[in-house]
Amino acid sequence: MGLLDAVNKTNTKAVKVSERYLDSSYKFYRLKFFKHFSISVSLLFKTIIVGGLGFMCAMLSAVALAFYIGESTGNYPLGFLLVGVGFMVLSIIAYLFRGVINNMVIKKLSKLFFN
Repeated sequence: MGLLDAVNKTNTKAVKVSERYLDSSYKFYRLKFFKHFSISVSLLFKTIIVGGLGFMCAMLSAVALAFYIGESTGNYPLGFLLVGVGFMVLSIIAYLFRGVINNMVIKKLSKLFFN
């Protein structure tokens, strides 16, 4: 009977250790998920706030530049046209470098997410 009691005691200890391991793993992954989730939500809100303010700044600056060019040339539609062409050129450049932009974003997010 001594051998059976020893095996039973060992099995009981193994079950307890396994339960503690599973509980600890569950808590760890819950905390890790919370960390990544909060970083992602924080990044999203910062992007929305900074992007929105930057967009408003760019649009107001573009209108001011269009009026300035229009006043300088004496033709307001020409000023707005030139600013529009400038934005189109910037859009084409961004489109041509979209692969580089994607790689930069992926690298930055992978450092945030996997570290």
